[in-house]
Amino acid sequence: MLSVYNLQGQIVATLVNGKLSAGSHEISFDANGLTSGVYFAHLDADGNSYTIKMSLLK
Repeated sequence: MLSVYNLQGQIVATLVNGKLSAGSHEISFDANGLTSGVYFAHLDADGNSYTIKMSLLK
């Protein structure tokens, strides 16, 4: 699962919900409905979790 969260921990977008085949993938994220600020992208894959911090500037 690949999701985007706001600073309050609320999911603002779910970009992938399910399994993808092995290999590289590119996912587009439309942030038009979001305000400027800090967000986190969280990926759960094969029992591992990864989180990155993102800044949205408009």
